Amino acid sequence: MMAPARGFTHDDDAPVFVISVAAELAGMHAQTLRQYDRLGIVTPSRTRGGGRRYSSRDIARLREVQRLSQDEGVSLAGIQRILALELQVDAMRGRLAELEAENAQLRAAAHHTQRVFAAGRAGDVVAVRAGQRPSRPAARSQALVVWRPGE
Repeated sequence: MMAPARGFTHDDDAPVFVISVAAELAGMHAQTLRQYDRLGIVTPSRTRGGGRRYSSRDIARLREVQRLSQDEGVSLAGIQRILALELQVDAMRGRLAELEAENAQLRAAAHHTQRVFAAGRAGDVVAVRAGQRPSRPAARSQALVVWRPGE
């Protein structure tokens, strides 16, 4: 097997296969691919002249349609609904990833501006900077602290 050319990246969405090649790769008749295109089940890209061009992702989808139809006995209407729901789930996963990234940014920003509270001189709550103690009162406290080791 040849190594890919330097700088080459494979794009699963690149429309490269004509209908006859796509049909062979998917194990179907070209007329079946035309029908799926008309029904909107698998819609390939089009050339300027109107010719269909299928991507690797399209081929994988065609194989999945065939599996659902032949192995699972799902109708074409059912397959359309399954594929539509899969697209919806993919969109929601993308949105979830966006929201998680935004949440992480907000948490990081909040961490840097985190407010810290302490008990003030009169027992009130005062805001202080992280890592610092509240300022001491001018007069020393008259409080007595009893410490008994071992208790």
